[in-house]
Amino acid sequence: MTAEKPYVVQPADGVFAYVQPDGGWCLNNAGFVSDGGRTLLVDTAATERRALALREAVVAAGVPLPRTVVNTHHHGDHTYGNGVFAPEALIVGHDDARAEQLAAGHQLEMIWPATDFGAIEITPPDLTYNDRMTLHLGATEVQVIHPGVAHTTGDSIVWLPRQRVVFTGDLIFSGGTPFLAMGSLAGSLRALELLRSLDAETVVPGHGPLTEPSAYASTERYLRYVAELAREGAAKGMGPLEVAQAADLGEFALWRESERLVANLHRAYAELAGGPEGAPLDIAAVLGDMTVMNGGQPILCHA
Repeated sequence: MTAEKPYVVQPADGVFAYVQPDGGWCLNNAGFVSDGGRTLLVDTAATERRALALREAVVAAGVPLPRTVVNTHHHGDHTYGNGVFAPEALIVGHDDARAEQLAAGHQLEMIWPATDFGAIEITPPDLTYNDRMTLHLGATEVQVIHPGVAHTTGDSIVWLPRQRVVFTGDLIFSGGTPFLAMGSLAGSLRALELLRSLDAETVVPGHGPLTEPSAYASTERYLRYVAELAREGAAKGMGPLEVAQAADLGEFALWRESERLVANLHRAYAELAGGPEGAPLDIAAVLGDMTVMNGGQPILCHA
């Protein structure tokens, strides 16, 4: 599979979004903020090659290499490239993001053994926080906010109040299907309310092209659709896979990675049963069901 080349968008002065089309599995977005003297990077990339290309994009923008990297969550597509920027850059993330990254280790290589990830050294956050923190690059204020359990248990939102730009991490997939297997459906709905309260003008999603706050409404509709499918299916004694196979995706049919529906139903079922938000699911079973939903073909790493 040949994807389009990554590109840089500058939504505000000193703010750069690094977009990796097509935004599918392992093709995340990153970004960087600079006052011309110091640079902060938001997320890295899934492979050594892609992280090095991100590094080159920072240099090409005419700003210094980052002294700080903020990870929006622990997943390898957002963190595997940390080692390309460390030790010169301090890695920052939520307390749980560090714990999750260390626990996951080289998980992506286990899921996609045929992908060339390069020389990846797991490099977790050096500095962690538990609720929110504020970083300053000259006159630019960078707020790092934990929304609670949502996409994962250790998510971070990166909010630039003066520029009105928000980096959502994987709380938002632009044109892609949300993924709740390691987080919470109820928590993801709460996270959308937090995002709305920021009143951003530009939304840099975790995957897909830049978007606007209108993306929150479509994401909410999808999450409520999953919740209703789960309630109806559970009442009929149907399992997540059976419900997913019978579902009419409607307006969400054109979103990338539609097979994630069954993973999201697993999470919704766990919460209906009273399980704690973010409690681990049987990821092997979830991946197996997504393979079934993908026509019996294993899901592909696009990186």
